[in-house]
Amino acid sequence: MGTPEFAAGILDAIIQKGFNVVGVITAPDKPAGRGQKVQFSAVKNYALENNLRLLQPAKLRDPEFLSELESLKADVQVVVAFRMLPDVVWKMPPLATFNLHASLLPDYRGAAPINWAIINGETKTGVTTFFIDDKIDTGATILSREISIGDDENAGSLHDRLLDLGREAVTSTLTMIAEGNASATPQTNSAELKEAPKLDRTNTRIDWTQSSATVHNLIRGLSPYPSAWTMFQDAQEWNVKIFEARIHDAKYPPGKISIDNKRMFIGTGDGSLEVLQLQLPGKKRMAARDVLNGMGFSDNAIAE
Repeated sequence: MGTPEFAAGILDAIIQKGFNVVGVITAPDKPAGRGQKVQFSAVKNYALENNLRLLQPAKLRDPEFLSELESLKADVQVVVAFRMLPDVVWKMPPLATFNLHASLLPDYRGAAPINWAIINGETKTGVTTFFIDDKIDTGATILSREISIGDDENAGSLHDRLLDLGREAVTSTLTMIAEGNASATPQTNSAELKEAPKLDRTNTRIDWTQSSATVHNLIRGLSPYPSAWTMFQDAQEWNVKIFEARIHDAKYPPGKISIDNKRMFIGTGDGSLEVLQLQLPGKKRMAARDVLNGMGFSDNAIAE
């Protein structure tokens, strides 16, 4: 059960390891993009390409869906980046229903664990498989795999490396369950646990009064998607996405945009960042130098 590319990669690993996939469950089709054309999820595309039985329930408690799911007679259900399951679904298979989560649980429960690990400046993260229960990401863990996070790594590259790690974790978990060797370790709970809430317009906006390291982590933690953003204020106002930057030793007032030899610097709470890649409204993602070849900024330009 899953929807995005991450889930499709795990499905591929399960098949490549020779496990018998009796059915695939993914979200209903929905319109996306400017033209609002109906697009298939990555999981649906993979299922169709590999002639797998596909279910797309609008409601997980729908009697027709439950009947069809039961008819699959699956021994195990694997969940990756899907919605919360009602107990009638996760209790259905005789062996287990387990989830793959892209963090070292119990930290970073929630919708965006890959992004928040980088945003918070973590130096390591990983993946965890766990038995599903009646809450979100709280079930007893089966196994974890750890990986380091590079100083300049962004969410896109970490996503790809965690996918590779997740492929091994899921197939190993399936083998453990099949052999009766899957242990269950209850998760700890405390007020200090780090969370991974859904990303929105508020928590993806850059606050230039924060430290250079904090802003740098936000930018790389949101790159390439959904991207950190800010407002450029000069002769006019632009909503700008920033995809790549690096910490610079020059000091400018927070939000101050300074251009030097076709290089763009923006002040932070304790220094500045050099912007390397950005996107202006209606334009494609570009190197800062290419943007500056086509436009200029006054001495009063700021980002906020």
